[in-house]
Amino acid sequence: MATFHFDLVSPEKLAFSGEVDQVDVPGVEGDFGVLAGHAPVVAAIRPGILTVTAGGTQQKIIVLGGLAEVSEKGLTVLADVATSIDELDRAQFADTIAGMEAKLAEKEGSELDKAIERLDHFKSIQSQLHTTALH
Repeated sequence: MATFHFDLVSPEKLAFSGEVDQVDVPGVEGDFGVLAGHAPVVAAIRPGILTVTAGGTQQKIIVLGGLAEVSEKGLTVLADVATSIDELDRAQFADTIAGMEAKLAEKEGSELDKAIERLDHFKSIQSQLHTTALH
């Protein structure tokens, strides 16, 4: 399988840089996979789990929004937050979700809609974490 270069950058660090076989990205308009030779595209990413496949192994990284750019040089993801599943403090993540739920009552209109959508993304991540832990 042909490889391509992938960089995952967050404000805190360069979370990943290297040659990969495939990257599955949680896009705002739907998840998408990137392979070598992918057409150029810029896409917004939503909170979710990004999966990097390289050399027959997979690495799962939680991203909390940002941008993905595919170019002739490869794929670059500029994530608001990028945390390996292995490094995630699951109790703190659950507390974050509880705090988001508690603040819903303070919001209205389109602000409420955005808060519910973000909460749904976080709950989806949490659900995937429980599934990942069982497999």
